Amino acid sequence: MTDGLAIAPALRAALSDWLAEGSARRGLSPHTLAAYAADVSAFLHFLAGHRGGAGGVAGIADLAVADLRAFMAHERGRGLSARSLARRLSAVRGFLRWLAEREGFDATAALSARGPRPKPRLPRPLPPEAAHAVLATVGQEPAEPWIAARDAAVITLLWGCGLRLSEALSLRGGEASLPEVLRITGKGGRERLVPTLPVAREAVALYARLCPHPIRREGPLFLGARGGPLNPRLVQRAMERARLALGLPATATPHALRHSFATHLLAAGGDLRAIQMLLGHASLATTQGYTAIDMTRLLAVYDAAHPRA
Repeated sequence: MTDGLAIAPALRAALSDWLAEGSARRGLSPHTLAAYAADVSAFLHFLAGHRGGAGGVAGIADLAVADLRAFMAHERGRGLSARSLARRLSAVRGFLRWLAEREGFDATAALSARGPRPKPRLPRPLPPEAAHAVLATVGQEPAEPWIAARDAAVITLLWGCGLRLSEALSLRGGEASLPEVLRITGKGGRERLVPTLPVAREAVALYARLCPHPIRREGPLFLGARGGPLNPRLVQRAMERARLALGLPATATPHALRHSFATHLLAAGGDLRAIQMLLGHASLATTQGYTAIDMTRLLAVYDAAHPRA
């Protein structure tokens, strides 16, 4: 991926500044910043090899559409999917736009390169009965009782409140007595208010009561076996074990429970705009993806049940 050539120090410093600004001014999460760093670094490494040297800012200023197209061809040749490449190009464009504004050059030519247009992926929610079964299975795993209670509490927050896994794991110990309404800071630093169901409050309270480690007010609410912050991979593994035990598809992931939260609300007559606010989507168009799921299910029922179908 690096083509054996290093990124020019000036460009490495610029990338660091761009990421720092994204953290300070836009409130980007560490996960997003790490993805941006990897995406832009891949582009800068490619550019060094493509042009035969680690050029600095001046080399970026005279980028052409052909350079971006060469990068896209290189990434596709490495097996990168259209969706991943589109995300990578989005990060590169953001960096180029920022750098052009800071350094005073025109990046219009490079920014005009068209990337792939991946087909929109529909969310893949779990049916309500499957979500119930996942909760029951995770809560009865042959682990230490407090660990089973912890994993069940996290899973309940994903399905019952529509939280992202990262949002659930960012809760503080002061929220162990879960309030009726949570203030969540999501992607892009956007805040939203999320009502909590009694079952979610009970699940978190049970975990907090059984946890053998001190849950400090300003520390993480969910702790690992040694008392440190809970690694999200452990929740993913608990979900994998439940999925295998129940015979659910590979799409039954922690994030699928968030999709299930939205889809089940919509199926019960929930307002699309209200669901957008609960999920923290910046655009209503993102939330509208769930209407396609609902319509797909409706058409399947129609085809199966209508006498003339």
